[in-house]
Amino acid sequence: MKYILASASPRRRELLKQILPEFDVIPAQNPEKVNLSLFPEQMACALAESKCDEVFQKNPSATVIGCDTVVVFGKEVLGKPKNRDDATRTLKKLSGKTHFVITAVCVRNRFSKVVDFDKTEVKFNVLSDDFIKIYVDSGSPLDKAGSYGIQDGGLVKEYFGNYTNVVGLPVPLTKKLLMKVNEDL
Repeated sequence: MKYILASASPRRRELLKQILPEFDVIPAQNPEKVNLSLFPEQMACALAESKCDEVFQKNPSATVIGCDTVVVFGKEVLGKPKNRDDATRTLKKLSGKTHFVITAVCVRNRFSKVVDFDKTEVKFNVLSDDFIKIYVDSGSPLDKAGSYGIQDGGLVKEYFGNYTNVVGLPVPLTKKLLMKVNEDL
């Protein structure tokens, strides 16, 4: 059985290696179409499913894994920052506060398709302006939902839930979904 990760994220690639020793990486290419009328959990699931379906259409004999992560602060969904200023604003907003990270996973092969999500509560440290500037200047937050990576030091005070969910691929959930569509895993 051939497996494909429909994501260019190096973090997701590393996490998936914990479950699957071999897989191909074919990122979805279509622009994300975000339906803002959906609840954040539904939004993440719809985006993960869209990415998975796009890659599956060109690889129908494979098992495809699509993912999407959203950060929810109050009623606001925070995606990847548009630029450095956007990342700075987001980090200042999250400083000292609690938010949620939702990562949806869709697994599909020619026999079935399953979609589910994991949700983790994250509390940030109070971040100084200098810390935020150095972090944004590093470039690290520019390709991450919520403008941060939990694996980057000094940001997160505590979290309640699955660490790998916040990194971008909830390993226990992904393994469960892979087992649902592939009884032989």
